[in-house]
Amino acid sequence: MRVRHVLVATAVPAERDAVARALPSPVEQVRLPGAGLTRTAGGWDLLDAGVGPALAAASVSAALTAARLASTPYDLVVSAGIGGGFQPEAPVGSLVVADRITVADLGAETAEGFVPVTELGFGTVTHHPPRFLVRIASEATGAPAGTVLTVSTVTGTAARAAELRARHPRALAEGMEGFGVAEAAVAHGTAVLEIRAVSNPVGPRDRAAWRIGDALAALTEAFGKLAPALESLNPHDDQ
Repeated sequence: MRVRHVLVATAVPAERDAVARALPSPVEQVRLPGAGLTRTAGGWDLLDAGVGPALAAASVSAALTAARLASTPYDLVVSAGIGGGFQPEAPVGSLVVADRITVADLGAETAEGFVPVTELGFGTVTHHPPRFLVRIASEATGAPAGTVLTVSTVTGTAARAAELRARHPRALAEGMEGFGVAEAAVAHGTAVLEIRAVSNPVGPRDRAAWRIGDALAALTEAFGKLAPALESLNPHDDQ
């Protein structure tokens, strides 16, 4: 596999700018249906995908469709941003790489507890990024690999954090877009990764404990290492 054309999907401008600081200079701004795209000189395009899994999926799908129609398809989609980290495995300011991108709240509440949509007989709740890409991203950035959860409502209590950990014992972090990005990428037959920089602990909502600046700096550092690692891949590295 060669990785020459990459789409990086972020939720908010601060995340996009953090990634952009590690990449070649922008060369073009493109308007897509419902989203903006920044093209760089190095083949890494930055998508303002928006907040939440639904908007992220729609935005990424629009970008992938436009690229394919232009005969310039993407080799890889990366969902990138900041998020909450489960303690103590993912401390504030650290980075995590998803080896499982799992939606945590798609299903049904029952008297016995939460039931994922797959147990209701339909749908998907987890996407698995290619193992060799997870390994390369983890080795390049020094970040641990584990489950990254996608939620539509950010966790704000200790009880909710404990419930998520009980259902997903390998969870390292939570974000709001990864599963939507993965759904779009998989539908288009494109490989996907998710990388999260930890800005706050998952648990009781305490804005004073957030370290957004540290997380954004970690995101910049991560892409400064990830981009050359992926660009140096040869066609046999996925064997």
